[in-house]
Amino acid sequence: MTRRRFERIDAVLRRRQRDLTILAEDVYKPHNLSAMLRSADAVGIGTVHAVSPTGGLPTFSATSASAEKWVELRVHDDLQAALAPLREQRMQLLAAHFSPAAHDFRDVDYTRSTCVLFGNERSGVSAAAALAADAHVIIPMLGMVPSLNVSVAAAVILFEAQRQRRAAGRYEEPALDEAERNDQAVRWLYPRLAAYYDAQAWPLPRLDEHGSLPDGIAMPPPATGGYHHSVGGLSDEPDS
Repeated sequence: MTRRRFERIDAVLRRRQRDLTILAEDVYKPHNLSAMLRSADAVGIGTVHAVSPTGGLPTFSATSASAEKWVELRVHDDLQAALAPLREQRMQLLAAHFSPAAHDFRDVDYTRSTCVLFGNERSGVSAAAALAADAHVIIPMLGMVPSLNVSVAAAVILFEAQRQRRAAGRYEEPALDEAERNDQAVRWLYPRLAAYYDAQAWPLPRLDEHGSLPDGIAMPPPATGGYHHSVGGLSDEPDS
């Protein structure tokens, strides 16, 4: 563990946007979902939702730069299950969808609690999702190609959301409180220990200002397959 790594993680968590997310509706190409997660991480989104009616998760692409490690992906069996937590948070649902009532994506307010919904590569947003949305947004195309790849479209819209939120000062004050930032830092830095504590239903330990674990905490049993742990800290990296 290095202090520089912990400071970077803490800085990332201080800019996480609790009330901004995306919903991927049956985006079945792994590289597209991976790229969407990477864009989400880049604008401060910590949780992404997905509907996978065919079951299972696609294999992540290595080109995602391991974004799936830093963004929680919550997979739902159907659209209504995905919409339920968003409605509980009173998020506006914006569907990236061509319709007569669609707005230019730059003309909507992303400083509001917002979820942007993207359909799959073949058929776009479903009729049910389009109906459930509060509004539709489009990216105006001035060339011969009628639309962008879904992951590119997600990046374009998310960075407009970032622009608006940055101008409004939304990245200056942490949305996550100190305890939430601590617990997420533990999960990222010490995933084996976090899993062990979760299994015991124990609160996660508090890290010090260097990102180190306190002395004398309960440690998980040694992992097999070349992993090790040490007194006063835990390594989740395999022995070389």
